[in-house]
Amino acid sequence: MDEVIALYYFQAANVKKIKQYTFIIVIAFFTAVFLYVESLNNFSVFSTMTGPKAVYKGERDLALTFNIGWGDVRAKPILETLKKEKVRAATFFVSGSWAERHPELVAQIVKQGYEIGILGYGYKDYTSMEEQEIARDISKAQDVFRKLNVKNIELLRSPTGHFDKNLLKVADRYGYSVVHWSLDSKDWTNPGVQEIVTNIEDVEDGDIILLHASDSAKQTARALPQIIDSVQSKNLKFVSVSEMIANSSTKTEEIK
Repeated sequence: MDEVIALYYFQAANVKKIKQYTFIIVIAFFTAVFLYVESLNNFSVFSTMTGPKAVYKGERDLALTFNIGWGDVRAKPILETLKKEKVRAATFFVSGSWAERHPELVAQIVKQGYEIGILGYGYKDYTSMEEQEIARDISKAQDVFRKLNVKNIELLRSPTGHFDKNLLKVADRYGYSVVHWSLDSKDWTNPGVQEIVTNIEDVEDGDIILLHASDSAKQTARALPQIIDSVQSKNLKFVSVSEMIANSSTKTEEIK
């Protein structure tokens, strides 16, 4: 009888221990999941497992970026506004086809001391293309900028904003950093000057702002002074994307 009782208490103790261990494992699992999800909020770089990256946020300062793919009306007023507002650092992602048609505006961007990145050659969705096709489009853009004597281009942005591991691998092969953005002004939708300003009012250290200098963005030049005031009111410093990358530490998330 005593042996039966002892066995009962032994089994009960084991069950209790198993429950305790199970509870600890479950808590540890959900804690790990929580910490992982929280860490995603701080990611500033997308990457493949092998290393190529796409930057969308830095650690400090602020980068104004402008996409230019077509048109000959909007770019010049934006350049004039930046000069008038004494903004000494900005990054223009320019398509090769646009640069080919407007070498004088490319020269003005360079003269004003702004950084140039490649926006491909034509307006193409790189996620629908094979690596060889992406490489050909980038090479075509490279040839244009080489002829225009624009040197030391280190940045690349997907024309449509969409990218995958194929683009990251091609960009890495060419020595480019792929650049996305953390704040979208949505200026190309022409929602009104105040709406464009409102879209970036939560700007903070490390943000990369997406703006456009193509003819589709009809209100950007008028919104720009207010955007600049908003940034400066928060004591944020304008830098080029390359400066931001150089001055930042980053984390990575794998691109499938």
